[in-house]
Amino acid sequence: MPQHRAAGRPHADGTDQLSAGYTLLLIEDDPGEALLVREYLTDSDVAARLDVVSTLRGALNSDYRPDGVLLDLHLPDGNGLDALRQVLNRWPQTAVLVLTGLDDDATAGAAVAAGAQDYLVKGQIDDAVLGRTVRYAIHRKRAQNAEQGLRDSRLQANENTRLQRGLLPKPILVDPTICLVSRYLPGRQRTLLGGDFYDVVETADGAVHAVIGDVCGSGPDEAAMGVALRVGWRTLALAGVPKTQRMRLLEDVLVAERPHDGMFATVLGARIEADRDEVVLTSAGHPPPLIITPDGARQADVRNGLSLGMFPGRGRWYETAIALPPQAGLLLYTDGAFEGFAADGTRLGEERFVDLAGGLPTIHDPVAYIDALLAAIQQDVGRHNDDTALLYITRTRG
Repeated sequence: MPQHRAAGRPHADGTDQLSAGYTLLLIEDDPGEALLVREYLTDSDVAARLDVVSTLRGALNSDYRPDGVLLDLHLPDGNGLDALRQVLNRWPQTAVLVLTGLDDDATAGAAVAAGAQDYLVKGQIDDAVLGRTVRYAIHRKRAQNAEQGLRDSRLQANENTRLQRGLLPKPILVDPTICLVSRYLPGRQRTLLGGDFYDVVETADGAVHAVIGDVCGSGPDEAAMGVALRVGWRTLALAGVPKTQRMRLLEDVLVAERPHDGMFATVLGARIEADRDEVVLTSAGHPPPLIITPDGARQADVRNGLSLGMFPGRGRWYETAIALPPQAGLLLYTDGAFEGFAADGTRLGEERFVDLAGGLPTIHDPVAYIDALLAAIQQDVGRHNDDTALLYITRTRG
């Protein structure tokens, strides 16, 4: 027989605290059997604290959080597989071992199939068998829990990715001379979608409508609101609702859907006329777009209105017509493009952002231009936690 392990001081409830290890719960109505299990554990190489409850109801109603449960299948208030299922439901993350006087292979198989980690016959165990079985059962259960948690996490991540990908915009564009380049960098890690949003549609009159917006905050509520506003804007644009009226209706959507009164959004709408020589802008507290030419970049002079939801019902929004020079590009962006901070605490800021955007005039490929601009921003301030959206609209010349 193995050497006895030194027992710790008795607890006030009559349990022994052995050296730091597992916590076990024995559900057993026979005091003699309970004493025998305690002695086997003491003599084994397993450090464990054993608590004993004599009834199934007493165990189920307790606040124990054991690493393992030893269950007698014949109790005054519960027996057989029904008692086992109740214990498994009560402690789904815990290793459960059936401990019974019946040497019945069919019952043993049924118990393991129902979820028990192992089946022990009382007259066929000793300290070595009990210790080894308890240890392996707890390790197996922990491994199963970890594997299940990993599977659930992967499944949830895949579902979230598919969902968020489906919520990203799919532009409705007919004119083959219009080139769109977009980049979206959510501030939250392990996500594709944040509170920023953008969209582009072309209407039957040949006008190209674009929108970019930023819901204050960066969580799932803000991401959901961004999707709601984007879809609402697309519907209003395709329906031919005037731009200033769109802002009013979008604010109604935001106020009706937002989870708290503090949520608001900045939005910039742009309509590039069919002749492509002019763009009409409407801003609800949003940073003005950049006009990109071979000579550099400049902010469009836009008359701003209130952000949506800031003072519901009191906002006024205006249209500003801006000429588009030949070969000019229109860059719409959210404030994440210039809100980042460098390691020394300095902020990029709008002025520096415009300088960076204007410092790349020799790049004629719109995709290469946006990638270079993002690289310049991140080199200047590094990665930060704010969502960032960029939408670059250019026109190819025949």
